[in-house]
Amino acid sequence: MSAYEYPNFSRSDIITVLTEANIASLKDADLRNPTFDSVSDLYTRILIYLDVLSEEDKGQVDFEALEQLENPDHHTTSAPVMNLYVKLKDTLEMVECPLNINFKDLLRPDSSRTEFFIGALLNFGLHKYAPFESSFVLNLLSLILCIFFVPIRDSKMELIRPLTEELTLLDEQRRQWDAKIAQLNAEIAEFDEACERDLPFVQELEASIEELNQKISELNNQQLSLRATFNKMKEESTLMDNKISKAEFDLVQSVQENANLRSQIVQSPDKLQAFKKMSKSSAQLQLINEQVTNVKAIEKDLKAQKAKLSEDGAAYKSLEAKVVERERTVRQLHESLKQLEKEKEVMFDDWTKQLNELKLEVESGRRQLEARQNDVESVVTMVDENTAKTTQVKQSGEANVKQLAAKYQEIVKQFHEYAVSFGAVLPSL
Repeated sequence: MSAYEYPNFSRSDIITVLTEANIASLKDADLRNPTFDSVSDLYTRILIYLDVLSEEDKGQVDFEALEQLENPDHHTTSAPVMNLYVKLKDTLEMVECPLNINFKDLLRPDSSRTEFFIGALLNFGLHKYAPFESSFVLNLLSLILCIFFVPIRDSKMELIRPLTEELTLLDEQRRQWDAKIAQLNAEIAEFDEACERDLPFVQELEASIEELNQKISELNNQQLSLRATFNKMKEESTLMDNKISKAEFDLVQSVQENANLRSQIVQSPDKLQAFKKMSKSSAQLQLINEQVTNVKAIEKDLKAQKAKLSEDGAAYKSLEAKVVERERTVRQLHESLKQLEKEKEVMFDDWTKQLNELKLEVESGRRQLEARQNDVESVVTMVDENTAKTTQVKQSGEANVKQLAAKYQEIVKQFHEYAVSFGAVLPSL
């Protein structure tokens, strides 16, 4: 059993004690139907009255405790409630309360348990502050009785002396406490002034962080746009590769057909000219192959640019981590703010320069691809013309072959006629 008594206070007694101590002003309905907000506020006021909490600690959490959390912004409500629960539980354990409080008594308070806990805290408060007042009153009454009812002067002085010494000691303690209170008030005022001095720096840091986040968002959007442009250019490059492959296939077929025709047709000046043209077409085909190689090299450069964009994304994430770190070190902002601004300007100038260079490279690559596409289209047109010429040469060669075959038949026929006539002439000789 605790050294403090735990009489069951009625609701009216609790309301009276809270009102007389200037802790809170409650109604009977507030204790009959307690809620989370009302009970949390009442416990906070009682703990402040008992000097367990201070007005500055009300609803606040230690900065060191916030650093242990991954996302402190997500615990702005739960952290103060947990702090209140820990303080309240420690206080009730200190006064050896028979009932154990749990977190449910804060979230979903029960009227009977809430009244018991409040009664325990109020009993502790009455026990804590009553001895000084009662002893002071008793000593004062003793002094008055001694003055008026003790007849002998020496006996009166002997009785008054301890009380006088006690009053002197109490007066010295009061002066010490007043000096300490004045010192604490001065420290509080100095702290408030420091907070007011740091407020513009904090606001400037928040504005800088907001601007930094906006710029990061803009850079992310630009990165997405560049990736879309890269994908589009990659699709165009694939389409051009298909066209080039088809053109190469058609050109190889044309070369094979020309080779077959050259093996069947007797060489002539016209055919030599056609052969030269075909040789020229072969050289152009080699040029096309070189252009295809250049296109593939450009595609490789585009892949390198894509990897560079990925590195930029990692750099952006690193930049976000730096922003979070600067939010944690807001108390040291006035020492590092200028250096941070310089680093930020240099960093963004570097990113802007790199993005501009990347845009120029992508635009140059796009123009080169367009030029390559125009060249391929011209080569395809030239191949079509060469194919038409080859077909014409083939047709003319077939006509010549037919003429030669007809002449061959005519010669054979004349030879047979000559042989017959010569055979008829031989017997007569």
